[in-house]
Amino acid sequence: MPEKTQLVLNAFLMTAGHHESAWRLPENDTSRVRDVAYFQDLARTAERGLLDSVFFADHPGLGQVARRPAELPDPVLLLTAMAAVTERIGLVATASTTFSEPYNLARAFASLDLLSGGRAGWNVVTTAAEQAAANFGDGPLPTPAERYARAQEFLDVVLGLWGGWDDDAQLADKERGVWIDPDRVRTLDHVGEHFRVKGPLNVGRSPQGHPVVVQAGSSPAGIELAGRYAEAVFTAQPTLEEGRAFYATLKAAAVRAGRNPDHVKVLPGVVPVIGGTEAEARDLERRLDELVVLDHPLEQLAEMTGLPVERLELDAPLPQDIRPVEEVRSISSRYRLVVDLARREDLTVRQLLLRLGGGRGHRTFTGTPEQVADTIEQWAAAAAADGFNVMPPVLPAGLEAFVDHVVPILQRRGLFRTEYAGSTLREHYGLPVPATGAPAAAAALTA
Repeated sequence: MPEKTQLVLNAFLMTAGHHESAWRLPENDTSRVRDVAYFQDLARTAERGLLDSVFFADHPGLGQVARRPAELPDPVLLLTAMAAVTERIGLVATASTTFSEPYNLARAFASLDLLSGGRAGWNVVTTAAEQAAANFGDGPLPTPAERYARAQEFLDVVLGLWGGWDDDAQLADKERGVWIDPDRVRTLDHVGEHFRVKGPLNVGRSPQGHPVVVQAGSSPAGIELAGRYAEAVFTAQPTLEEGRAFYATLKAAAVRAGRNPDHVKVLPGVVPVIGGTEAEARDLERRLDELVVLDHPLEQLAEMTGLPVERLELDAPLPQDIRPVEEVRSISSRYRLVVDLARREDLTVRQLLLRLGGGRGHRTFTGTPEQVADTIEQWAAAAAADGFNVMPPVLPAGLEAFVDHVVPILQRRGLFRTEYAGSTLREHYGLPVPATGAPAAAAALTA
């Protein structure tokens, strides 16, 4: 982390919390996860803590309905409702380049950006799930190479549409009867392998220019895509050494793309299990782990590793004869992360499943607010992060604990703001406003 640069803190929100069994805690009111007021309250809590942004992941399918709250409204609609009750906090949502069309996506996020006063961000994913593919026709899931080729063209189109409006295109000249200067809004006229999009977009520029481009993916193809386009990267890095290596690799990819590496914020995920004392934090961790139902995660692990379920003994290590990563058609970086975690820490299958249930491979830290702040500061000082994707294990309690007890420590150490200096997501992240100009709008991100 560059000297004197403060941390970026994003709150990654997930229904009842990131821990697999958060919803099963007696004190957790599961009825609230279908109430818009619940999500609005979470946004207000995050803004009270002066966090940079809130984030909702998304998946174009129902997912595994048995083990945790599976319903999630369209995140752009959800964030629009949250925008109505907040003033500063950024609003980031996932949308897939594999199962979306560029014009519709560009319009939805530009609308959120405009209506929120420049607070929107788009988390770009290519979606590596057969279940999702089954919702969009009869064909198989595209290969990783096909998904990333489509994603690159998809981003070029979206950025071109967003860059097609000049900041001063809207005249609203009552005297002459002219609403928009047609010379300041350009068509895109894109013709490519995957898309034909004429444009222009029917939504103009926001105070931050256009939404911040976020990316999540740690495979070589994902890193190259992020190096070219992303302005922030959400990543799972379970150890400091892996975090430092990823940070350096991602920044180097940005440099190769001709970009300023300081304009790509690396935000590893951290799942903070917080207690007033270490004993209290460990007790919460224990309570959560005791409520995990292992049947379905065991089936998922068997499918991932290519072994029958009966070969995975809960109290034995992961067998050696699992499938090699080269045979994994999708989510190869995720598979490597899981296997490396099991081997590095010599975990039993039960321990591995509990670790994955707590944070799905992200760094999980259990301790006091002071200890959580210590590990955050350590990673920032070691050039392993520009900030963090904070993943509360239980909501709303985990977010409240982070805001009320960890944030003040980071503020006292000079690592985090004591008031918002700006009103847009770009201002929070310390990013420049992109230039206009279609169809070469992707060049705006190289500034």
